[in-house]
Amino acid sequence: MPKMTAPKTDRWVATLTTEGVFAVGGIPGLVIRVRGRSKQWFLRYRVNGKRRELSLGSYPEKTLSEARMLALEARKRITDGIDPLAERTLTKTRIVVTFEEAARQVIEAKRPEWKNPKHGAQWESTLTQYAYPVIGMMDLKEIDTPHVLKVLEPIWTTKNETASRLRGRIESVLSWGIARKYRNNPNPAKWTGHLDTLLPKPSKVQTVEHHKALHYDHIHAFIQTLHQRESISALALEFVILTACRSGEVRLATWDELDLEKRLWTIPAIRMKAGKEHTVPLSDGAMLMLEKLPRLGPYLFPGPKGKPLSDMALTQLMRGMGMSEVPHGFRSSFRDWAGETTAHPR
Repeated sequence: MPKMTAPKTDRWVATLTTEGVFAVGGIPGLVIRVRGRSKQWFLRYRVNGKRRELSLGSYPEKTLSEARMLALEARKRITDGIDPLAERTLTKTRIVVTFEEAARQVIEAKRPEWKNPKHGAQWESTLTQYAYPVIGMMDLKEIDTPHVLKVLEPIWTTKNETASRLRGRIESVLSWGIARKYRNNPNPAKWTGHLDTLLPKPSKVQTVEHHKALHYDHIHAFIQTLHQRESISALALEFVILTACRSGEVRLATWDELDLEKRLWTIPAIRMKAGKEHTVPLSDGAMLMLEKLPRLGPYLFPGPKGKPLSDMALTQLMRGMGMSEVPHGFRSSFRDWAGETTAHPR
């Protein structure tokens, strides 16, 4: 421990003209170095037996009282086992990664796991429109709760579904930064135990638009009408109804996914929204359709040139029939029928 010197005063520092290094007292190791007209504050200390010298600024830009406060803070860090000079050097050499740079790396890293290219486009669109103007050029380690709220609050109640997804994307980018050691602080975009105390719950402000569905009492009559249309789209839509599957799963269905003896259709995980293989038992109606269906290639319901039907084919068919309901709504029809008329509500 350096020897204590009787505390000097501001007047003493101001009138000091002799060149050299002088202890000013008050804080062990605090000295002022005089060279010509320059006066510089330093804190001298030892770490692992090695002498260190931490610059605290120059006089009169830093007064004696300010130099003592800086020296006291540095001394506290030394007591906690932190070398303030090494810490300052690390800060100067630390790589700065902006939020936008990090987000682009996260998008590229996650792209292989997205089945639909639209997911990447949605990430880029929401971040570009809402996040980048506020935090795009900020260093990851500097982003805190007020910055995240500045992004989310303007659209939280008016576009909550978009805002909720945006929050999750910001959280993912900052979590990536934490994992990569580009930031040390907790994630300010975390919902549970953090933002949920500052923003209304999505369920309280979100307006959910369900796919418009045909009541199950009208399904039989609709299928009879469907039988009057001789098209691959009509057959595919009927299969959607008979299997309660998504239209995309039906449009891309292939013959080798079927086990007609066991009356099963196995949809591979890559085509399932949940990413898990799904087996669908085939009803009498579905089996009857398949028996009559011509094999015109690998797909059950081929479009032009043997390619799958377009993603709008079934929707356009229903619109052409004067229907306001949508193909996906038949899943809701099935769920309502099961919940209201069977012993298997789920």
